[in-house]
Amino acid sequence: MSGSPLAAGAASRELAIVLRHQDRGEEAQALMESAAARVEVTGLRTDAASSAYAQMLCTLAYTAARGGRRAEALAMAEEARRAARRLPLQAPAGRLFPISPAAVDLYAVGIHWALGDAGAALESGRNLRPEYFPTAERKARLGTDMARAWWAWGRPEQTARALLDAHRASPGEVRDRPAIRSIVTELAQRHPRAVGVRELHAAVSAPAS
Repeated sequence: MSGSPLAAGAASRELAIVLRHQDRGEEAQALMESAAARVEVTGLRTDAASSAYAQMLCTLAYTAARGGRRAEALAMAEEARRAARRLPLQAPAGRLFPISPAAVDLYAVGIHWALGDAGAALESGRNLRPEYFPTAERKARLGTDMARAWWAWGRPEQTARALLDAHRASPGEVRDRPAIRSIVTELAQRHPRAVGVRELHAAVSAPAS
C-alpha cells in the first residue's frame, strides 16, 4: 500500500497531460493537485516520494504557466526545486518518477518561457548541460527549450547553437516539432549569415536517414 500514492500519481500525471493537450487545463490542474496532495501526506520520507512530489509539482507549474497563472506557476516551481534538492543527480534505474534537480531546472526553463519571461528562462537553464540528462530526448529538450528562450530574447546565434545541440542529440525533436521547425525557418530567412544558421538549416532540411 505504501507505493499506491505514487502509482496513482503516475496515472494521474499521464491523464493530466492528455487533458492539457485537449485544452482542459482546469481539469488537469485539479487532477494533479489531488494526486500531489496524496503524495505529500506520506511525509516525503523517501527519495521515491520526493521525486514523485517534485515531478507532479513541475507538471502543475507548467500547466499553470500555460494557463497564464503566473504566481501559482512560480510558487509550485520553487516548491518543486526544494523537494528535489536532495535527490541524486541521476535517478536510479526503475524509479517511477526519474526526476533530478537538473530536470526540475529544465522544467523551470519551460515554465518561464510559457510565462513570457525569456530572461528568467535563460537564467534557469544557464548551468544545465546535456550530460546531466540520461536520454537523448531530454538532452534534445534542453536544446530546444533554451533555443526558444534565446529566440525570444533576440539572439540568433545562441538560438542556432542550441538547436544544433538538440539536433545532434535527437534530430526528430527539431525536425518533427512544427514550432521548433518554424524557428529554424525564420532563422534562415532573417539571419542567414549568423553563425550556425546555415549548418542548422542544412541539417534539418536533409532527408531523414
